[in-house]
Amino acid sequence: MNGTAHAAIGAATGFIVANSFQSSPSTTLFLVGLGGVSGLIPDLDIDGKLRGKITLSHKMIRTVAQLIGILMVFYSFYEGMDTEKYIGGGIGIGMIVISSSIKQKHMLTLTGIGVIAGGFFLEETWLMLLGVYILIASFVSHRSYTHSILGVLYFGLIASKLEVSLAIDGVFYTCLAGYISHLIADSKLLPFNKRGVKLFLPISSKEL
Repeated sequence: MNGTAHAAIGAATGFIVANSFQSSPSTTLFLVGLGGVSGLIPDLDIDGKLRGKITLSHKMIRTVAQLIGILMVFYSFYEGMDTEKYIGGGIGIGMIVISSSIKQKHMLTLTGIGVIAGGFFLEETWLMLLGVYILIASFVSHRSYTHSILGVLYFGLIASKLEVSLAIDGVFYTCLAGYISHLIADSKLLPFNKRGVKLFLPISSKEL
């Protein structure tokens, strides 16, 4: 399934969660966007060698990295204190510049390192955990650990920390539902998928 479809399904889960929490229009819009992003997250496991069919193009990955950099700049100046603003902002700008020229196989690794550093200086646990996720995803093969129960549990931890940081009801469920929707859409439960997901790694590498 392509990236657009994954994002659309994830966005739909965000809308459902928002309605279940009777969220305001602005919060609903935020959760829809968050669901769309969460629906794409598992496909960050691109190894850079294009050994298998992937759903996110090189340009899309570059765009995601640049958007993360931009968000870090704004977040740093909005939430950071004193020098934290400039350090976090500098890291974000650095990510934007580097991601525009670096090769795909290195880009996610540096993005992960940058996000970890940003989370450390901003003292945001969810951001550091996300950086670790991106860093790991840059080394594992496509449709492996990020498409497993381990991936779901780890991303659920990120989502729980993000909800606490933002203090917005529904963030955890939106992130988790969007992520899981990706795994279901990539599984052999859908007849048009020739490949499945290795849901029980590292215990079993059988595709489901």
